[in-house]
Amino acid sequence: MNATEVGVAYTLTYFPVKGRCGALKMMLADNGQQLKENLVTIEDWMKGDLKGSCLFGQLPKFEDGDLVLYQSNAMLRHLGRKHDAYGKSVCEASRIDMMNDAVEDLRLKYLKLIYQEYETGKEAYCKDLPNHLKPFECTLSKSKSGFLVGEQISFVDYNLFDLLLNHKVLCSSCLDSFPALKSYVDKIAARPKIKALLECEKFKKLPINGNGKQ
Repeated sequence: MNATEVGVAYTLTYFPVKGRCGALKMMLADNGQQLKENLVTIEDWMKGDLKGSCLFGQLPKFEDGDLVLYQSNAMLRHLGRKHDAYGKSVCEASRIDMMNDAVEDLRLKYLKLIYQEYETGKEAYCKDLPNHLKPFECTLSKSKSGFLVGEQISFVDYNLFDLLLNHKVLCSSCLDSFPALKSYVDKIAARPKIKALLECEKFKKLPINGNGKQ
């Protein structure tokens, strides 16, 4: 295991890919939070000791003091609560949960393509993608703040932004017919700390997915 210590506030144990942790890293960067990263090679993972110690037998693993979390969306929700990125009311929090479930639905479709159907299904996936982007476009077109829910950025915005960046690599024209989504991506990408992260060589060189397909 190769440990690269960038800070000490939080600890993330994961493979050297963006994968399911791109949104988490963007959220932490945007909030000025430090992160210690324990990078796990496939060789180390295949030995089985680390896998056996993980609650669900999978990574990422996130540590905040004595708290240990294993599900990436639970990590985002935890950080949302801690860093004022979970809405300003119970109703806003519920809408954020709803939108994040929708982001997860799309991410699962994306991951199925990447890991199971890339060679045979990419064309059909990109053709059908607008149908999955329309609900987000509709939501953002009605938003006065430019964010999915409420007047300020929330954890679901980092999650959707990350997934949209992945899709722009997969299909560069995917946002051409969605002006609200295109503006949304540009707006979040221009936030100074996120811009710095996206331009950081360490972050840029990480592959999006573990199998090299994107």
